[in-house]
Amino acid sequence: HFQEPGDPIGHDPAADRLRPVPAPGRGEPRPGREAREFAERAVGRITAWTDVSWTRAESRVWRAEGASGGVWFVKIHQNDRFHGREVAALEGWVPGLGGAGPRLVAADATLRTVVLTAVEGRPLHGAVLPPDEERRVFRAIGELAVRIHASPLSAPPPGTAPVVPYTKLRRHLEGARPHLRSGDEEYVRWVVDSAVRLPPVEAVVTHGDLRLRNLLRAGDGTLRVIGFERSEPQSAVRDLVRLLDCFDGREDLHEAFFDGYGRRLTTDERARLLVERVLDAVSGIAFGSKVGDPELVARGRRTLLRCRAGTASTVLPAIDGGARR
Repeated sequence: HFQEPGDPIGHDPAADRLRPVPAPGRGEPRPGREAREFAERAVGRITAWTDVSWTRAESRVWRAEGASGGVWFVKIHQNDRFHGREVAALEGWVPGLGGAGPRLVAADATLRTVVLTAVEGRPLHGAVLPPDEERRVFRAIGELAVRIHASPLSAPPPGTAPVVPYTKLRRHLEGARPHLRSGDEEYVRWVVDSAVRLPPVEAVVTHGDLRLRNLLRAGDGTLRVIGFERSEPQSAVRDLVRLLDCFDGREDLHEAFFDGYGRRLTTDERARLLVERVLDAVSGIAFGSKVGDPELVARGRRTLLRCRAGTASTVLPAIDGGARR
């Protein structure tokens, strides 16, 4: 809900409620001294800091306003891997999007900190749009996705992307098991075991976390993308996994997205998408239960239920010709 105390019951379209809410116990007014000094060496004196982190403990992002009026974002990554991925993306393929992403101003690997230019727009997460406008937005998301996937790789990946990371799967199943429905674990293992028959896949540039909260829409309708810490060479369908909830019951949005993407998925890609979605669901349930995020747990459980029931067959035809129940 975007209601605040004292608001009238009627909807006020002029009221801005789409602002990230700091996680409980967080809401740090500004980053630590070393990160502040690093940012000011990069952009000059900063006079105002605003915590704009997502509602998760590992999210640490601030809006920084400079003495001369400029605006930047300062982000501290939770680990070296995420820092390296985001910096590599911002130095490599993001500039090729022609302004559809932020520009890297400075990076410090020791502090795991980056300073980024501000990009215009508000997150699509939580936005309520008329159906015709929604279809235009999802067509634009498809167009942006194909531009990302067509970006040149900075270096050839070491072989093809693995179909199933078995070590991670075992760990995630262990964490997710208390929240799984009867038959879920058997279904997941069946999908994973079936995946060994899939052919090798070409790795392309992927965003890694392509979802509505990382997509910003400017006043003129232009889309921009943020959040590149999960970017890596992977199967193109990996970027579709976290958009699929948007298509549930909305065939028109599914069609609009793939019209923008310029093609439909092949049979092999759709089979791989089933694998990716099941793995993402288990990972989300495990992580959500660990950090106390019931929304993430619910989304993972919902995904497994839909995959097992075959309700998303337009984009998830099952391996071996039919979803196992």
